[in-house]
Amino acid sequence: MEIEGSRVLVVGATGVIGGELAAAAAARGARVAVAGRDPERLARAARRVGATPGFLFDAYDLETCRALAALAAERTAGLDAVIVAFGAIAFGRTGEVPLAVQEHLMTVNALAPAAVLEGALPVVGPGGAIAALTGAVVDRPFPGTCSYRASKAALAAWLESVRTERRRERLTVLDARLPHLDTGFARRAVTGTAPPLPPGADLGTWVAALLDALVDGTAVLRPEGPDAHPVALPGS
Repeated sequence: MEIEGSRVLVVGATGVIGGELAAAAAARGARVAVAGRDPERLARAARRVGATPGFLFDAYDLETCRALAALAAERTAGLDAVIVAFGAIAFGRTGEVPLAVQEHLMTVNALAPAAVLEGALPVVGPGGAIAALTGAVVDRPFPGTCSYRASKAALAAWLESVRTERRRERLTVLDARLPHLDTGFARRAVTGTAPPLPPGADLGTWVAALLDALVDGTAVLRPEGPDAHPVALPGS
């Protein structure tokens, strides 16, 4: 797909990464719709990209999550791409993270994104794209991230399965395994304290790489090397 002239829904546009993705897509000529949980931040995100009022949702309302793409498509006369850019994090070794928090992580990081993208499948046509942010943690376990990693790995597995099922439909299914970015996300953990983290990679570089990956039909975008530069693995 091409970004210029496309219709893109960014779910989680009230966050740092989602907001930058929405702004970058708009700067490249996309017509952007935004969705988020906080009304005031959602209004700011919509103004930033020149969108009409955004769509409010709660990750625990899976039916609303699944309906987002269809609602946005009505407003933008169709959709070419849907990007999920929200999530939650918690830290703690095995047995330290309360079961309620583990359930929260699985809902916010796996079930809700899958519901959003499941709802996007009938809307985004051939040649379009769906994408979600999983994280480098899928490929590399970090101490104290067992529950968080499990939830992100579940989403990565879901994306891989959809990619296999839709192989003949010319649909890009992007798993964006971003490295640590200094957005403050780790400091907003539901529980626990982040272990020592490497310096954050450049947010602008990864936002640009993700949009390029949508254009190129990339399957997995992940960091490599000491500088965590983006590497795109093509879809098959």
